[in-house]
Amino acid sequence: MPKRIKAIEAIQKTEKKTDYEFIAQIGIVAVLVLLLVYNFGRITAKGANTSENAASAISSVSASEIIPTGKPRIYGNELGISYDDVNAQNQKLADSTINVLGSLDTSINLEGAELQRYISIGSLISCEYCCGAESIIFPNGQAACGCAHSYAMRGLAKYLIKNHGTEFTDDQILEELGKWKVLFFPEIHQTKAAVLKSKGIELNYINLASNKYRGIEQGASASGGMVGGC
Repeated sequence: MPKRIKAIEAIQKTEKKTDYEFIAQIGIVAVLVLLLVYNFGRITAKGANTSENAASAISSVSASEIIPTGKPRIYGNELGISYDDVNAQNQKLADSTINVLGSLDTSINLEGAELQRYISIGSLISCEYCCGAESIIFPNGQAACGCAHSYAMRGLAKYLIKNHGTEFTDDQILEELGKWKVLFFPEIHQTKAAVLKSKGIELNYINLASNKYRGIEQGASASGGMVGGC
């Protein structure tokens, strides 16, 4: 009989020990759950703050900071065009202006040093929002994109090299192409300008519109289409 009592007591002690272990395990699980919830909350809050900061950066650049206005120097009067002619409020005038520049691409032929200069400049800019080509020309100087915007940029480059080669440096010609590209795709360049600004990169038309920082705006929220037909 005493042995039986001892056996019962041993079983009871084991059951109590098991109960304590079970309770301890539940406590550990509860603590882990709380830690997971806490960390998830921190990550979510951090993500929200990042999104808010990105949105703030995007809204910090206004269209007036990047949209060129007025007549381009020298060639504006010669061709009878203005930066103001390309805007979403008057697509007909925009298309007409783009056609003026685009016609220069097919009417002007470059050779020798002028052609090499044209290739050097044209390979630094693209119409990626329309046709996605690496640049508006191939390495041999032939057209790489058939959209109207590319025709316009190529035409202007040829015109300036042919008629005002000593009055515009290569960078200045590239800047002029960049100005028109910004007019063709204003809202996406507004977003890109905000990203550049948030990274401390100087806002100029080479940084903004050439291939130098191509794709840097990917992942940022942007809306709006193009001005003029593609």
